[in-house]
Amino acid sequence: MSAADSFALVEDADPALIYLIFTWLRKNYLEHVNADAVIGRLLAISGRGSVPAMMKEGQADPVVQWFEDGYSYRELGAKEFIELIVEKLEG
Repeated sequence: MSAADSFALVEDADPALIYLIFTWLRKNYLEHVNADAVIGRLLAISGRGSVPAMMKEGQADPVVQWFEDGYSYRELGAKEFIELIVEKLEG
């Protein structure tokens, strides 16, 4: 998926979800063999259009506070992380 395709999906998503996913990716791919590609894609997406404002809005969301107070980004695998966040956002 190109950065442009990813940007289109991000633009329509919940700001808290975007902030949490981007932060999870940054923390979990920090020392990964593909870190340059993953972090590069995140930077390409996060600097476009409304994404910086969405990230700031998402960071202030109570769901982010709830997650960061009770969990660690690095302790959860991708599937477990997404299931937990989506359940909380939908609840």
